[in-house]
Amino acid sequence: MNTTPHAESSVAQRNFVALGTIVRREITRILRIWGQTLVPPAITMTLYFLIFGGLIGSRVGKMDGLPYMDFIVPGLVMMSVIQNSYGNISSSFFGAKFGRHVEELLVSPMPHWVILLGYVTGAVLRGIMVGAIVLCIALLFTDVRIPHPLVTLSTVLLGATIFALAGFVNAVYAKKFDDIAIVPTFILTPLTYLGGVFYSVSLLPAWAEAATHLNPIFYMVNAFRYGLIGHSDVPVGIAYALMFAFVIALAALGLWLLKRGIGLRS
Repeated sequence: MNTTPHAESSVAQRNFVALGTIVRREITRILRIWGQTLVPPAITMTLYFLIFGGLIGSRVGKMDGLPYMDFIVPGLVMMSVIQNSYGNISSSFFGAKFGRHVEELLVSPMPHWVILLGYVTGAVLRGIMVGAIVLCIALLFTDVRIPHPLVTLSTVLLGATIFALAGFVNAVYAKKFDDIAIVPTFILTPLTYLGGVFYSVSLLPAWAEAATHLNPIFYMVNAFRYGLIGHSDVPVGIAYALMFAFVIALAALGLWLLKRGIGLRS
């Protein structure tokens, strides 16, 4: 049966309203508990700037010809974006699953891509908000020039989207609240610290440098560093190719999980 333009417009409008509702709920949740979602990362990153950038950085000197404080700012901003994007969607979607109201979304006429996009958008927005706060804090310690603003913005969006999608997958498979803390603790945090946030890969021995190039966060940090200060340890094109590949793969996995109802229907 052929659908009329009016019917297609009605479906598009319905999907838009559904998407806006999910995103609005996520934003309201973030702002309602701002003392848990926005303040802790700001305090944590301020301590990083004081300890690593101020106290230790003054003794380190320059890293790849850059003041140490300037070198670590992009990594710390990206680290906060990654952690908060991941944490927001994993806790929010698992909470919906735990409260059983995610089942209402699944039985509604809402397409699966709307559900996924709504939750991912909320997580990305939290990541951007926290990243902006951390960047403002960095201005208290050093000058931030941003020579490549488009690279900076696109890297933040892609990085936040990747880890929002990864957090969604974690939430789908989690069976209890403890399960959503396993990946950030044992996988995400080590990968972040070993992703070139605090050091240049050129300082590592050959085997460690090769291992670092297997770390996807390493490419995200360096792409963002290039956008923020014009320096990168890897070609930016390779970083973008890797990030787009992760977005496509994780989005496909998320949609497949929603379609099959894995971990969602009891």
